[in-house]
Amino acid sequence: MPEPEKSNEDGGGFPPIPAKRYFTIGEVSELCSVKPHVLRYWEQEFPQLKPVKRRGNRRYYQRHDVILIRRIRALLYDEGFTIGGARQKLESGEEREDVAQSQQIIRQMRIELEGVLNILKR
Repeated sequence: MPEPEKSNEDGGGFPPIPAKRYFTIGEVSELCSVKPHVLRYWEQEFPQLKPVKRRGNRRYYQRHDVILIRRIRALLYDEGFTIGGARQKLESGEEREDVAQSQQIIRQMRIELEGVLNILKR
């Protein structure tokens, strides 16, 4: 299966987050380059990560969950934190993380709005 096109504008070189309210675990797996079993494990380790569970115990993630997962992935894979260290960093730096998440959301919205503008210009 070909890799989705990467965008460096949304931080971290991940594909843009689609304008949807809920994402399945498979979609989040692709958006964050993390396997589904890893996402399920992280739910147990990071209390901030709480996807909505619906019928059949299916998980539905929201945009803020995807951003948090990308942050967790960066802490673990790029910055070399342990699970415990990443959990502590997220808990101690929540205000800074909120600012970083807000900035990432703004960058993402800008990318999406520029795409809409390009469509309208055609």
